Amino acid sequence: MDKDQLISLVAGAGVVGAGGAGFPTAVKLAASPEYVLVNGAECEPLLRVDQQLARERAGDLAEALEAVVGALGAKEGILAFKEKYHGAVDALGGRIKNKPSLSLRPLGNYYPMGDEQVLVYEVLGRVVPEGGLPLACGALVMNVESLLNVYDALSVKKPVTETWLTVAGAVARPATYKVPVGVSMREVVDFSGGALVPDPVVINGGPMMGRLEEDLSAPVTKLTKGLIVLGRDHPRAVSKMRRLGQMMRIARTACCHCMFCTDLCPRYLLGHRLHPDKVMRLASYGRAGLPADRAGEVFLCCECGLCEQACVMGLQPWRLNRELKGELGPAVSKSFQRRTPASVNRFRSMRRYPIPKLVQRLGLSQFERIEAPLADFTMTPASVRLLLKQHLGAPAAPGVSPGDHVSRGDVVAAPPEGALGAAVHASVSGVVRSVDQTAIVVDAG
Repeated sequence: MDKDQLISLVAGAGVVGAGGAGFPTAVKLAASPEYVLVNGAECEPLLRVDQQLARERAGDLAEALEAVVGALGAKEGILAFKEKYHGAVDALGGRIKNKPSLSLRPLGNYYPMGDEQVLVYEVLGRVVPEGGLPLACGALVMNVESLLNVYDALSVKKPVTETWLTVAGAVARPATYKVPVGVSMREVVDFSGGALVPDPVVINGGPMMGRLEEDLSAPVTKLTKGLIVLGRDHPRAVSKMRRLGQMMRIARTACCHCMFCTDLCPRYLLGHRLHPDKVMRLASYGRAGLPADRAGEVFLCCECGLCEQACVMGLQPWRLNRELKGELGPAVSKSFQRRTPASVNRFRSMRRYPIPKLVQRLGLSQFERIEAPLADFTMTPASVRLLLKQHLGAPAAPGVSPGDHVSRGDVVAAPPEGALGAAVHASVSGVVRSVDQTAIVVDAG
Protein backbone atom coordinates (compact mmCIF):
# COMPACT_ATOMS: atom_id res chain seq x y z
CA MET A 1 0.00 0.00 0.00
CA ASP A 2 1.36 3.42 -0.88
CA LYS A 3 1.25 6.52 1.28
CA ASP A 4 -1.65 8.21 -0.53
CA GLN A 5 -3.86 5.12 -0.15
CA LEU A 6 -3.00 4.89 3.54
CA ILE A 7 -3.86 8.54 4.17
CA SER A 8 -7.11 8.31 2.21
CA LEU A 9 -8.39 5.25 4.09
CA VAL A 10 -7.40 6.63 7.49
CA ALA A 11 -9.01 10.01 6.77
CA GLY A 12 -12.19 8.31 5.60
CA ALA A 13 -12.37 6.33 8.86
CA GLY A 14 -12.12 9.45 11.01
CA VAL A 15 -9.12 8.20 12.96
CA VAL A 16 -7.64 10.65 15.48
CA GLY A 17 -5.03 10.38 18.21
CA ALA A 18 -6.85 8.41 20.90
CA GLY A 19 -4.32 9.10 23.62
CA GLY A 20 -4.08 12.88 23.67
CA ALA A 21 -5.48 15.99 21.99
CA GLY A 22 -7.05 14.10 19.10
CA PHE A 23 -4.78 15.22 16.26
CA PRO A 24 -6.19 13.86 12.97
CA THR A 25 -4.11 10.78 12.18
CA ALA A 26 -4.32 11.18 8.41
CA VAL A 27 -2.57 14.55 8.67
CA LYS A 28 0.13 13.07 10.87
CA LEU A 29 0.73 10.29 8.33
CA ALA A 30 1.59 12.86 5.65
CA ALA A 31 5.03 13.19 7.28
CA SER A 32 8.18 11.28 6.36
CA PRO A 33 9.65 10.23 9.71
CA GLU A 34 12.77 8.25 10.40
CA TYR A 35 11.04 6.28 13.15
CA VAL A 36 7.43 5.43 14.00
CA LEU A 37 6.98 5.01 17.76
CA VAL A 38 3.99 3.25 19.29
CA ASN A 39 3.32 4.82 22.67
CA GLY A 40 2.36 1.96 24.98
CA ALA A 41 3.58 3.59 28.18
CA GLU A 42 0.08 4.28 29.55
CA CYS A 43 1.60 5.97 32.59
CA GLU A 44 -1.60 7.24 34.25
CA PRO A 45 -2.62 5.09 37.25
CA LEU A 46 -5.79 2.97 36.93
CA LEU A 47 -5.98 3.10 33.12
CA ARG A 48 -5.61 -0.26 31.32
CA VAL A 49 -6.73 0.25 27.70
CA ASP A 50 -3.45 0.23 25.77
CA GLN A 51 -1.74 -2.61 27.61
CA GLN A 52 -4.82 -4.83 27.37
CA LEU A 53 -5.49 -4.09 23.70
CA ALA A 54 -1.83 -4.74 22.86
CA ARG A 55 -2.01 -8.11 24.58
CA GLU A 56 -5.25 -9.17 22.90
CA ARG A 57 -4.56 -7.71 19.45
CA ALA A 58 -0.79 -7.97 19.23
CA GLY A 59 -0.91 -9.37 15.70
CA ASP A 60 -3.11 -6.57 14.40
CA LEU A 61 -0.92 -3.96 16.08
CA ALA A 62 2.27 -5.37 14.53
CA GLU A 63 0.66 -5.66 11.09
CA ALA A 64 -0.61 -2.06 11.20
CA LEU A 65 2.76 -0.72 12.32
CA GLU A 66 4.53 -2.62 9.55
CA ALA A 67 2.11 -1.14 7.00
CA VAL A 68 2.64 2.41 8.29
CA VAL A 69 6.44 2.04 8.37
CA GLY A 70 6.43 0.73 4.81
CA ALA A 71 4.07 3.38 3.42
CA LEU A 72 5.95 6.25 5.09
CA GLY A 73 9.40 4.91 4.19
CA ALA A 74 10.53 4.95 7.83
CA LYS A 75 13.67 3.19 8.97
CA GLU A 76 12.02 1.35 11.85
CA GLY A 77 8.82 0.94 13.81
CA ILE A 78 9.34 0.76 17.58
CA LEU A 79 6.78 -0.62 20.02
CA ALA A 80 7.54 1.17 23.29
CA PHE A 81 5.88 -0.52 26.29
CA LYS A 82 6.55 -0.56 29.98
CA GLU A 83 8.52 -3.65 30.88
CA LYS A 84 5.99 -4.46 33.61
CA TYR A 85 3.24 -5.03 31.02
CA HIS A 86 4.33 -8.65 30.68
CA GLY A 87 1.26 -9.85 28.77
CA ALA A 88 1.56 -7.16 26.11
CA VAL A 89 5.35 -7.41 25.84
CA ASP A 90 5.31 -11.20 25.47
CA ALA A 91 2.50 -11.15 22.91
CA LEU A 92 4.14 -8.44 20.81
CA GLY A 93 7.55 -10.08 21.03
CA GLY A 94 6.14 -13.21 19.46
CA ARG A 95 4.41 -11.29 16.68
CA ILE A 96 7.40 -9.26 15.46
CA LYS A 97 9.98 -12.08 15.27
CA ASN A 98 9.72 -12.23 11.49
CA LYS A 99 9.22 -8.51 10.94
CA PRO A 100 12.72 -6.99 10.58
CA SER A 101 11.45 -3.42 10.37
CA LEU A 102 9.89 -3.65 13.86
CA SER A 103 11.41 -3.77 17.34
CA LEU A 104 10.22 -3.75 20.94
CA ARG A 105 11.64 -1.26 23.44
CA PRO A 106 11.06 -1.76 27.20
CA LEU A 107 10.31 1.30 29.34
CA GLY A 108 10.67 1.98 33.05
CA ASN A 109 7.68 2.40 35.35
CA TYR A 110 7.84 6.18 35.77
CA TYR A 111 5.49 9.14 35.38
CA PRO A 112 4.93 10.73 32.87
CA MET A 113 6.55 8.15 30.59
CA GLY A 114 3.59 8.52 28.21
CA ASP A 115 4.35 12.18 27.52
CA GLU A 116 5.54 11.98 23.93
CA GLN A 117 8.55 14.22 24.49
CA VAL A 118 9.68 12.08 27.42
CA LEU A 119 9.03 8.97 25.32
CA VAL A 120 11.15 10.22 22.42
CA TYR A 121 14.09 10.84 24.72
CA GLU A 122 13.73 7.50 26.51
CA VAL A 123 13.55 5.56 23.23
CA LEU A 124 15.75 7.54 20.84
CA GLY A 125 17.89 9.68 23.16
CA ARG A 126 16.78 12.79 21.26
CA VAL A 127 15.33 15.96 22.81
CA VAL A 128 12.32 17.51 21.12
CA PRO A 129 12.78 21.30 20.71
CA GLU A 130 10.84 23.60 23.03
CA GLY A 131 7.24 23.78 21.86
CA GLY A 132 8.08 21.42 19.01
CA LEU A 133 6.78 18.06 17.87
CA PRO A 134 8.52 14.67 17.84
CA LEU A 135 8.78 14.98 14.05
CA ALA A 136 11.51 17.55 14.67
CA CYS A 137 13.53 14.59 15.96
CA GLY A 138 12.55 12.31 13.10
CA ALA A 139 9.88 10.52 15.14
CA LEU A 140 6.16 10.04 14.54
CA VAL A 141 4.38 8.92 17.72
CA MET A 142 1.13 6.95 17.63
CA ASN A 143 -1.14 5.71 20.40
CA VAL A 144 -2.00 1.98 20.60
CA GLU A 145 -5.73 2.38 20.00
CA SER A 146 -5.10 4.89 17.20
CA LEU A 147 -2.91 2.36 15.40
CA LEU A 148 -5.52 -0.37 15.87
CA ASN A 149 -8.08 2.00 14.36
CA VAL A 150 -5.69 2.37 11.42
CA TYR A 151 -5.62 -1.43 11.14
CA ASP A 152 -9.44 -1.56 11.08
CA ALA A 153 -9.54 1.16 8.43
CA LEU A 154 -7.05 -0.71 6.23
CA SER A 155 -8.25 -4.29 6.72
CA VAL A 156 -12.05 -4.04 6.85
CA LYS A 157 -12.69 -0.36 5.99
CA LYS A 158 -14.20 0.13 9.46
CA PRO A 159 -14.57 3.74 10.69
CA VAL A 160 -14.20 4.85 14.30
CA THR A 161 -17.60 4.31 15.91
CA GLU A 162 -16.47 2.89 19.26
CA THR A 163 -13.80 3.59 21.84
CA TRP A 164 -12.20 1.54 24.59
CA LEU A 165 -12.12 3.04 28.07
CA THR A 166 -11.35 1.89 31.60
CA VAL A 167 -13.95 2.46 34.29
CA ALA A 168 -12.14 2.35 37.63
CA GLY A 169 -12.18 3.58 41.19
CA ALA A 170 -15.23 3.24 43.44
CA VAL A 171 -17.46 1.29 41.03
CA ALA A 172 -19.02 -2.15 41.38
CA ARG A 173 -17.41 -3.69 38.27
CA PRO A 174 -14.11 -2.01 37.30
CA ALA A 175 -13.28 -3.07 33.76
CA THR A 176 -12.16 -1.91 30.32
CA TYR A 177 -15.18 -1.61 28.03
CA LYS A 178 -15.79 -0.98 24.35
CA VAL A 179 -18.56 1.62 24.13
CA PRO A 180 -20.23 3.47 21.25
CA VAL A 181 -18.96 6.99 20.70
CA GLY A 182 -21.64 9.39 21.92
CA VAL A 183 -23.04 7.37 24.82
CA SER A 184 -23.34 9.38 28.04
CA MET A 185 -20.76 9.02 30.78
CA ARG A 186 -23.52 8.35 33.28
CA GLU A 187 -24.68 5.34 31.25
CA VAL A 188 -21.14 3.96 31.20
CA VAL A 189 -20.77 4.29 34.98
CA ASP A 190 -24.18 2.66 35.48
CA PHE A 191 -23.15 -0.09 33.04
CA SER A 192 -20.23 -0.76 35.40
CA GLY A 193 -22.61 -1.41 38.28
CA GLY A 194 -22.75 2.16 39.53
CA ALA A 195 -20.74 4.05 42.11
CA LEU A 196 -19.99 2.51 45.51
CA VAL A 197 -19.86 5.88 47.26
CA PRO A 198 -22.58 8.48 47.86
CA ASP A 199 -22.41 11.71 45.86
CA PRO A 200 -19.54 10.53 43.62
CA VAL A 201 -17.44 12.58 41.23
CA VAL A 202 -16.01 11.35 37.93
CA ILE A 203 -12.64 12.19 36.41
CA ASN A 204 -12.62 11.99 32.62
CA GLY A 205 -9.20 10.54 31.79
CA GLY A 206 -6.44 9.58 34.18
CA PRO A 207 -6.30 10.78 37.78
CA MET A 208 -3.39 13.11 37.02
CA MET A 209 -4.31 14.83 33.73
CA GLY A 210 -8.00 14.00 33.54
CA ARG A 211 -10.66 16.65 34.10
CA LEU A 212 -13.44 16.58 36.64
CA GLU A 213 -16.80 16.03 34.95
CA GLU A 214 -19.53 18.25 36.34
CA ASP A 215 -22.14 16.98 33.87
CA LEU A 216 -22.35 13.18 33.51
CA SER A 217 -24.81 13.53 30.65
CA ALA A 218 -21.78 14.61 28.60
CA PRO A 219 -20.97 12.11 25.83
CA VAL A 220 -18.01 9.81 25.46
CA THR A 221 -15.81 10.87 22.53
CA LYS A 222 -13.07 9.24 20.48
CA LEU A 223 -10.61 10.61 23.05
CA THR A 224 -12.19 9.21 26.23
CA LYS A 225 -9.78 6.67 27.74
CA GLY A 226 -11.01 6.41 31.31
CA LEU A 227 -13.71 7.34 33.80
CA ILE A 228 -12.42 7.37 37.39
CA VAL A 229 -15.16 7.31 40.03
CA LEU A 230 -14.24 8.71 43.46
CA GLY A 231 -15.98 9.96 46.57
CA ARG A 232 -16.31 13.73 46.75
CA ASP A 233 -14.07 13.74 49.84
CA HIS A 234 -11.28 11.74 48.21
CA PRO A 235 -8.01 13.77 48.19
CA ARG A 236 -7.76 13.55 44.40
CA ALA A 237 -11.32 14.78 43.98
CA VAL A 238 -10.70 17.62 46.43
CA SER A 239 -7.62 18.62 44.43
CA LYS A 240 -9.55 18.57 41.15
CA MET A 241 -12.37 20.67 42.62
CA ARG A 242 -10.09 23.37 44.03
CA ARG A 243 -10.54 26.67 42.25
CA LEU A 244 -7.56 28.50 40.81
CA GLY A 245 -8.26 31.62 42.89
CA GLN A 246 -8.31 29.54 46.07
CA MET A 247 -5.00 27.92 45.18
CA MET A 248 -3.42 31.31 44.44
CA ARG A 249 -4.59 32.73 47.78
CA ILE A 250 -2.94 29.80 49.56
CA ALA A 251 0.20 30.27 47.49
CA ARG A 252 0.64 33.86 48.68
CA THR A 253 1.37 32.65 52.19
CA ALA A 254 2.33 29.01 51.70
CA CYS A 255 4.73 29.01 48.73
CA CYS A 256 8.28 29.11 50.09
CA HIS A 257 9.89 29.13 46.61
CA CYS A 258 11.77 25.93 47.38
CA MET A 259 12.06 24.93 43.68
CA PHE A 260 10.88 21.34 44.29
CA CYS A 261 8.27 21.78 41.55
CA THR A 262 10.93 22.81 39.05
CA ASP A 263 13.41 20.15 40.16
CA LEU A 264 10.86 17.44 39.35
CA CYS A 265 9.34 18.97 36.20
CA PRO A 266 9.77 16.48 33.29
CA ARG A 267 10.19 19.22 30.68
CA TYR A 268 12.71 21.14 32.81
CA LEU A 269 14.67 17.91 33.22
CA LEU A 270 14.78 17.59 29.42
CA GLY A 271 16.53 20.95 29.32
CA HIS A 272 13.53 23.12 28.49
CA ARG A 273 13.33 26.63 29.97
CA LEU A 274 10.34 25.90 32.18
CA HIS A 275 10.51 27.00 35.83
CA PRO A 276 7.23 26.39 37.70
CA ASP A 277 8.67 27.93 40.89
CA LYS A 278 9.24 31.24 39.11
CA VAL A 279 5.74 31.21 37.64
CA MET A 280 4.33 30.68 41.15
CA ARG A 281 5.92 33.97 42.23
CA LEU A 282 3.05 35.64 40.43
CA ALA A 283 0.98 34.83 43.52
CA SER A 284 3.24 37.00 45.67
CA TYR A 285 4.65 39.57 43.29
CA GLY A 286 2.11 39.80 40.46
CA ARG A 287 3.50 40.44 36.98
CA ALA A 288 6.82 41.46 38.51
CA GLY A 289 7.36 37.83 39.42
CA LEU A 290 7.59 36.75 35.79
CA PRO A 291 9.47 39.07 33.40
CA ALA A 292 7.77 39.66 30.07
CA ASP A 293 10.59 38.01 28.14
CA ARG A 294 10.05 34.79 30.10
CA ALA A 295 6.25 34.69 30.10
CA GLY A 296 6.19 32.31 27.14
CA GLU A 297 7.74 29.51 29.17
CA VAL A 298 4.28 28.56 30.46
CA PHE A 299 3.55 27.17 26.98
CA LEU A 300 6.24 24.54 27.53
CA CYS A 301 4.18 22.99 30.33
CA CYS A 302 2.49 19.69 29.39
CA GLU A 303 0.19 19.97 32.46
CA CYS A 304 1.20 16.53 33.72
CA GLY A 305 0.60 17.70 37.31
CA LEU A 306 3.81 16.31 38.75
CA CYS A 307 4.69 19.72 40.17
CA GLU A 308 1.67 19.41 42.46
CA GLN A 309 2.99 16.11 43.82
CA ALA A 310 6.42 17.66 44.38
CA CYS A 311 5.01 20.61 46.33
CA VAL A 312 5.05 20.11 50.10
CA MET A 313 2.10 22.53 50.35
CA GLY A 314 0.02 20.85 47.63
CA LEU A 315 0.06 23.89 45.32
CA GLN A 316 -0.69 23.52 41.62
CA PRO A 317 1.71 25.41 39.33
CA TRP A 318 0.38 23.52 36.30
CA ARG A 319 -3.05 25.09 36.80
CA LEU A 320 -1.56 28.56 36.79
CA ASN A 321 0.35 27.67 33.62
CA ARG A 322 -2.90 26.57 31.97
CA GLU A 323 -4.59 29.83 32.93
CA LEU A 324 -1.72 31.93 31.62
CA LYS A 325 -1.66 30.08 28.30
CA GLY A 326 -5.16 31.30 27.58
CA GLU A 327 -4.40 34.79 28.83
CA LEU A 328 -1.14 35.33 26.93
CA GLY A 329 -2.32 33.95 23.58
CA PRO A 330 -0.61 32.31 20.59
CA ALA A 331 1.65 35.26 19.75
CA VAL A 332 3.62 34.85 22.99
CA SER A 333 3.54 31.08 22.54
CA LYS A 334 5.33 31.23 19.19
CA SER A 335 7.94 33.68 20.44
CA PHE A 336 9.22 31.27 23.09
CA GLN A 337 9.67 28.04 21.21
CA ARG A 338 11.79 25.92 18.88
CA ARG A 339 15.02 26.13 20.92
CA THR A 340 16.73 22.76 21.21
CA PRO A 341 18.40 22.23 24.60
CA ALA A 342 22.12 21.51 24.46
CA SER A 343 21.71 18.70 26.99
CA VAL A 344 19.29 17.23 29.50
CA ASN A 345 19.57 17.95 33.21
CA ARG A 346 22.41 15.90 34.69
CA PHE A 347 20.18 14.78 37.55
CA ARG A 348 17.33 13.63 35.33
CA SER A 349 17.82 9.89 35.80
CA MET A 350 17.70 10.34 39.59
CA ARG A 351 14.54 12.46 39.54
CA ARG A 352 12.23 10.21 37.52
CA TYR A 353 9.04 9.67 39.51
CA PRO A 354 8.10 6.00 40.20
CA ILE A 355 4.48 5.05 39.58
CA PRO A 356 4.09 3.13 42.89
CA LYS A 357 5.07 6.27 44.77
CA LEU A 358 2.64 8.33 42.71
CA VAL A 359 -0.22 5.89 43.34
CA GLN A 360 0.41 6.01 47.07
CA ARG A 361 0.52 9.80 47.16
CA LEU A 362 -2.72 10.02 45.20
CA GLY A 363 -4.48 7.69 47.65
CA LEU A 364 -5.34 5.22 44.88
CA SER A 365 -3.55 2.08 46.09
CA GLN A 366 -6.79 0.18 46.81
CA PHE A 367 -8.02 0.79 43.26
CA GLU A 368 -4.70 0.26 41.45
CA ARG A 369 -4.55 -3.31 42.76
CA ILE A 370 -7.78 -4.18 40.90
CA GLU A 371 -7.13 -5.58 37.43
CA ALA A 372 -10.14 -4.00 35.61
CA PRO A 373 -10.16 -6.75 32.95
CA LEU A 374 -11.03 -6.32 29.29
CA ALA A 375 -14.78 -6.94 28.97
CA ASP A 376 -16.04 -8.99 26.01
CA PHE A 377 -19.33 -7.16 25.52
CA THR A 378 -20.41 -3.69 24.46
CA MET A 379 -23.22 -1.32 25.36
CA THR A 380 -26.36 -0.83 23.30
CA PRO A 381 -27.60 2.68 24.17
CA ALA A 382 -31.03 4.04 23.24
CA SER A 383 -29.41 7.16 21.76
CA VAL A 384 -26.04 8.78 21.22
CA ARG A 385 -24.87 12.39 21.11
CA LEU A 386 -22.07 12.77 18.57
CA LEU A 387 -19.99 15.88 19.17
CA LEU A 388 -18.85 17.66 16.02
CA LYS A 389 -15.50 18.49 17.61
CA GLN A 390 -13.81 15.34 18.90
CA HIS A 391 -10.41 16.26 17.56
CA LEU A 392 -7.89 19.05 17.17
CA GLY A 393 -8.88 21.54 14.50
CA ALA A 394 -12.21 22.76 13.13
CA PRO A 395 -15.52 21.14 14.12
CA ALA A 396 -16.96 18.75 11.53
CA ALA A 397 -19.84 20.12 9.46
CA PRO A 398 -23.12 18.14 9.74
CA GLY A 399 -24.21 16.24 6.65
CA VAL A 400 -27.56 15.00 7.96
CA SER A 401 -30.83 16.55 9.08
CA PRO A 402 -33.44 15.66 11.71
CA GLY A 403 -35.55 12.73 10.56
CA ASP A 404 -32.81 11.18 8.40
CA HIS A 405 -32.22 7.44 8.78
CA VAL A 406 -28.57 6.49 9.28
CA SER A 407 -26.74 3.19 9.59
CA ARG A 408 -23.88 2.54 11.92
CA GLY A 409 -20.68 3.65 10.21
CA ASP A 410 -22.31 6.26 7.98
CA VAL A 411 -20.55 9.63 7.76
CA VAL A 412 -22.79 12.16 9.53
CA ALA A 413 -20.33 15.07 9.61
CA ALA A 414 -17.15 15.93 7.71
CA PRO A 415 -14.38 18.50 8.15
CA PRO A 416 -14.82 21.76 6.22
CA GLU A 417 -12.96 21.90 2.90
CA GLY A 418 -9.26 22.60 3.48
CA ALA A 419 -9.56 22.68 7.28
CA LEU A 420 -7.80 20.51 9.83
CA GLY A 421 -10.37 18.08 11.17
CA ALA A 422 -11.84 14.59 11.14
CA ALA A 423 -15.03 12.90 9.98
CA VAL A 424 -17.70 11.81 12.46
CA HIS A 425 -19.59 8.55 11.90
CA ALA A 426 -22.88 7.23 13.30
CA SER A 427 -22.13 4.83 16.14
CA VAL A 428 -25.64 3.31 16.07
CA SER A 429 -28.23 2.73 13.40
CA GLY A 430 -31.37 4.81 13.79
CA VAL A 431 -32.99 8.16 13.17
CA VAL A 432 -31.40 11.60 13.57
CA ARG A 433 -33.32 13.37 16.33
CA SER A 434 -31.53 16.75 16.28
CA VAL A 435 -28.63 18.66 14.77
CA ASP A 436 -27.09 21.82 16.18
CA GLN A 437 -23.75 23.65 16.15
CA THR A 438 -22.14 21.26 18.62
CA ALA A 439 -23.64 17.80 18.16
CA ILE A 440 -25.85 15.33 16.28
CA VAL A 441 -28.23 13.19 18.35
CA VAL A 442 -29.21 9.79 16.91
CA ASP A 443 -31.95 7.59 18.41
CA ALA A 444 -31.19 3.90 17.94
CA GLY A 445 -33.75 1.68 16.30
